[in-house]
Amino acid sequence: MAYSARLRKAIGAVRASLACLGIVSQDARFRQHGRHAPDPEAPLVLVACSGGRDSMALAALSGTVCASLGVRCGAVVVDHQLQSGSAQAAADAAQRCRTLGLSPVEVRRVAIDVRGRGLGEEAAAREARYQAIVDVVRETGADVVLLAHTKDDQAETVLIGLSRSSGIDAVSGMPATFTRDGVRFARPLLDVTRRETTGICEDLGLRWWDDPTNGDAVEAGTPLPDRYPLRSRIRHTLVPYLNGFFGGDLASHLADAARLARQDKDYLDAAADVAWRESVIRSSAAEPGRDHDGARQIDIRADALAARHPAIRRRVIARALALLGAPFTSRHVERVDELVVRWHGQGPVSLPGGFQAGRRRHVIRLCENGTHADR
Repeated sequence: MAYSARLRKAIGAVRASLACLGIVSQDARFRQHGRHAPDPEAPLVLVACSGGRDSMALAALSGTVCASLGVRCGAVVVDHQLQSGSAQAAADAAQRCRTLGLSPVEVRRVAIDVRGRGLGEEAAAREARYQAIVDVVRETGADVVLLAHTKDDQAETVLIGLSRSSGIDAVSGMPATFTRDGVRFARPLLDVTRRETTGICEDLGLRWWDDPTNGDAVEAGTPLPDRYPLRSRIRHTLVPYLNGFFGGDLASHLADAARLARQDKDYLDAAADVAWRESVIRSSAAEPGRDHDGARQIDIRADALAARHPAIRRRVIARALALLGAPFTSRHVERVDELVVRWHGQGPVSLPGGFQAGRRRHVIRLCENGTHADR
């Protein structure tokens, strides 16, 4: 078949993403015409597939690219059990992946429990989904998992970030690659629009499933009510409004801006790595230290951190709070930063979730239980 322009673009994006991860042609025979079975020990690429148009397009694209490289390609489908008929939707998605020639195709059911975790349903579902995917990777030995986030998803992520925080992290969006629990993830379609993934499915004759919570069944131009998830409301209500208000494709502009901001963020994160090693007092940079009562804590040399630029200081503080599992905003980071550069004997800073930050002489202690701050 003759490939459409959008199909060629997306295939190139997947190929480039895999190449950046070191997954390239395994043998000269795979550059020749005809189908050639990959070797059993060839790298395994897994596609996280929900059965929606974006992930079905990615599954088909990945199958094509991996076959041309001599790389194995499979899929993992997660059933969150949040909707009636979710098991059938997951089974249908898995069968479509198998029809595309992907193998292995794993279906995992997860239970979502938001009680006592401080997470909403969306966040809890995301955490459960990642854990299920990580489990499949460890069982199959996959080299990377591909996620089907598009340029539109990136723009929506920027808008969500701006609503919840500030600074460059809010506008840098989702990274093209990242590692979680030792598993590599990649997002090859961040420069591909949702309109293009829909067109790719149409080009290839692929059926897809639209999650009803996405709001795709609502008439175009109709604002979604509050019962829909925030991301869906941003997609169908806010983004169309902003595009109309500014008279252009603002979503594409936001996604492009996120790509540039991500480069700046990566540079700042690298500088923060150096500051972390020089100012954080503990034996391991991987996990927070614990005192003799088992309470989580991290000690920071205030004098070493004070010499750093404010952007780097606050990155170190935010990283420490994140490692402790403390919920925080940019305002909480600023208050802890005041202990570093404007300390005059004031008491500890109370943080959400039962955490505190206090200073004694040249040491700032962030801890789970405030009673440890004064030890």
